[in-house]
Amino acid sequence: MTTHTLKTVEPYFSAVLSGEKTFEVRRNDRAYQKGDSLVLVDTSSCDCGSNTCDKRRPPIRKIVTFVYAGDPALRDLGGLVPGHVVLGLGPESTEQEHDA
Repeated sequence: MTTHTLKTVEPYFSAVLSGEKTFEVRRNDRAYQKGDSLVLVDTSSCDCGSNTCDKRRPPIRKIVTFVYAGDPALRDLGGLVPGHVVLGLGPESTEQEHDA
C-alpha cells in the first residue's frame, strides 16, 4: 500500500475535514488502490510559500476505501472523464488496527 500526499484547496479541504465530503476525484496518475493512504495538504490556508508555516492547517489523513475508474458502457451518458478516478475516503486506520 502506498501513501499519496495531495494538495487540496478550499472549499474541498474543509468539506473533507468536516466529513461532508467523503470522496476525491483525481487524475489517475498514481495507480491508486484500495487501502492506500492519502495525506491531504491544505495549500490555500497560507500564501507565504513556506512548507513550515505555522499558519498552515495540519494535513488530513484518509484511507482509500474504494476506487472507481469509470464504466466504459456509461461513457455516452457523460460519465467520469477518462484518466480520472473517484476515491472513496475512510478514516485513517491506526497501526493497532493493522495488527488485529
